[in-house]
Amino acid sequence: MIRLRLYTTLGCHLCEALEALLARLCSQAYDLERVEISEDDALVERYGVRIPVLVAEDGEELDRGFEAPRLAAWLAARGWLDEAAWRRLQAPAPQAEPVDAEIRHGRRYLG
Repeated sequence: MIRLRLYTTLGCHLCEALEALLARLCSQAYDLERVEISEDDALVERYGVRIPVLVAEDGEELDRGFEAPRLAAWLAARGWLDEAAWRRLQAPAPQAEPVDAEIRHGRRYLG
């Protein structure tokens, strides 16, 4: 099992985005230790403007892992990327079928 550490803080929406991407893109089982930086001045100094920061067991850090291409590259470099999940994530969203609309008296009515 992969052991990862995430430097985070309460209410960090970017950290939540990274965690969601990690769950989707990582092909290996992992243990994620969340480290709250707000309780330690040294951690705030080091990571305050960089969170979320994901750290592998070897100490290699990833800043801005909430950006899917950065996280995918970081995982791929370690052999942990689920290639099929990455391809699905990159696929364009299906286009919605056009809806017929009719304009009557300045209002649009969907048909």
